[in-house]
Amino acid sequence: MPRLAIFASGSGSNAENLIRFFADSSQISVTRIFCNNSTAGVIQRAENFNVPVTIFSREDFYNSSQVLNQLIEDKTDVIILAGFLWLIPQNLIEQFSNRIINIHPALLPDYGGKGMYGARVHEAVIANKEAKSGITIHVVDEKYDNGAILFQATCDITPDDTPETLAHKVHALEYEHFPKVVAEFCETV
Repeated sequence: MPRLAIFASGSGSNAENLIRFFADSSQISVTRIFCNNSTAGVIQRAENFNVPVTIFSREDFYNSSQVLNQLIEDKTDVIILAGFLWLIPQNLIEQFSNRIINIHPALLPDYGGKGMYGARVHEAVIANKEAKSGITIHVVDEKYDNGAILFQATCDITPDDTPETLAHKVHALEYEHFPKVVAEFCETV
C-alpha cells in the first residue's frame, strides 16, 4: 500500500481533499503532513483527521536530514506537494526520484517558476488576457514547476473574470482531479 506524505504551506484545502479521498482506502494512506509554516491552516485540518504533522524550519529543510529521516522512518513511498512553496532540496529529489508530484494552479509551462503561486498566478493569467487557464499536475525535479507533466485540465476565462473568480474555477478543477491523478500515479510506484 503506497504511503503518502503531503507537504503544504497554507490553508491546506487540497491536503484535506486528499486526506478525505484516501481516508477509507485500503490501497493508499496519507501518513503525515509536513509544513513549513507553524500558523498554517493545514495543521488544524490534519489534526481533525488524526494525521500527524511535522513542522520544520528552513534550516531543518535545507541544512539537515531531519525531514528526510522522518520520511524514511514513515516508510513514505510518494511525496505530494499541495500548496507547498519551497524548492525541494536535492537530498529529497534523489531519495524520492520520480516519486514527488506537485499541483500548479495554471497550465505549465506558462505561469510557473519561483514566485508564481496563488493569486499571483491568476493575476498574471488575467493580465495577459488568456482564454483558458487550469491546473497542471507534474513530477517534481530540482527546478520550480519544471518536471514531466502528468495531467492538465482547463477552464475557460470570461471577460468579466477576476483573479478571485478564476481562483474558484481552478480550485474546482483541483478538487475534482488531484486525488484521482494521485491514485493513478500511485499505481505506478
